[in-house]
Amino acid sequence: MIDRYSRPEMSKIWSDQRKFEIWLEIEVLACEAMAELCQIPKEDAAEIRKRARFSIPKILEIEKRTNHDVIAFLENVAESVGPASRWIHQGLTSSDILDTTLAVQLNESCQILLDDLEALRSVIADQARRYKMTPMIGRSHGVHAEPITFGLKLALMYDEFGRAIERLTQTRERIRVGKISGAVGTHAHIDPKIERSVCERLGLKPATLSTQIVQRDRHAEFMTTLAVIASSIDRWATEFRHLQRTEVLEVEEFFGEGQKGSSAMPHKRNPITNERLSGLARVIRGNAVVALENVALWHERDISHSSAERIILPDSCILLDYMLAKLRDVVEKLQVYPDRMAENLALTKGLYFSQSILLALTRAGAERKNAYEAVQRAAMKTWKGEGTFAENAKREPEIAARLSPEEIDRLCSLDIHFKHVDATFKALGLE
Repeated sequence: MIDRYSRPEMSKIWSDQRKFEIWLEIEVLACEAMAELCQIPKEDAAEIRKRARFSIPKILEIEKRTNHDVIAFLENVAESVGPASRWIHQGLTSSDILDTTLAVQLNESCQILLDDLEALRSVIADQARRYKMTPMIGRSHGVHAEPITFGLKLALMYDEFGRAIERLTQTRERIRVGKISGAVGTHAHIDPKIERSVCERLGLKPATLSTQIVQRDRHAEFMTTLAVIASSIDRWATEFRHLQRTEVLEVEEFFGEGQKGSSAMPHKRNPITNERLSGLARVIRGNAVVALENVALWHERDISHSSAERIILPDSCILLDYMLAKLRDVVEKLQVYPDRMAENLALTKGLYFSQSILLALTRAGAERKNAYEAVQRAAMKTWKGEGTFAENAKREPEIAARLSPEEIDRLCSLDIHFKHVDATFKALGLE
């Protein structure tokens, strides 16, 4: 368990206390379902509901002898129930308890993660609206391309985490599956009606068909979904890290009073939270590979997946919960420098208007090859420091022959690049 990153709500789900609570509830619900079918005395089911208890220290002590966690649990519970305990675990196998409990835990974890995603998107939306029309240079290959707005960049982030919500919601339905079907899934000693009753009362769906376990393609999908979300976090943490580089410095991670950036260099203000998020994303992606390896098991079940799942599923849920909360904090407190964005936008003296001139020339009748070369000549003069791009475009004969100085000035305007921003925000529901 990665305690450092554990938040109370999520860590509670994966605690021993919560695990044994669910184990006990499954056993009691199964007994109650059996009583409803007149398979065991109703008074015994009522006695089990009333008296069944567990003690974690005693379970752990018994497990030292049995080397089997479920048997240790059953022995401990039986001590509190008395003679009626003979009906507990009737027709069930350990994985009925383990996998159904895991489904409850994953379902509860999904709700927390979905709440995290909604909270993150809310903060992103606020910042996107705030910087909706704040101009900055767009970059491809890390090189200045054409103007965008910082609000558009954040709107893209908002859209990406909307897909995260869609994926997790869909995956949740496939992971919200339990099974109470016995040793190899045939219901040989447990009525399917009991499985349906227990699962429904736990907020789960019964598996249509299982072996001794719920099939692990479901868990692999869950883990790969978490890995994609973690990769989206990494993508935006990397974006903010690049924008914080000294040479760029268009945004900066919040740096608190009294915070220190380096033990050696007092001037340092490092993007440590974003770097941490990028590192933790690698852990979740690695865990997803383990989940994929767990899909291939021997026949109706082996136990090779179990030990790995006890690490990767709790840790990944805990980590992603932490990461989403931290990214929300980063976005909410992000230091944004519009003046620096304007300075960087001005560095190339309007070179980013080259496509506007190129397209105007072809619309005016120029062959694309000739138009491209004429615009490139003007651009290279600007690149070498010989005035602005608009000035050089006006002096280029093949451009001046088709476009007036006034037309060139009109084309060298940010308005052209931002004319669809409102429509984009509306399409995203960010009006």
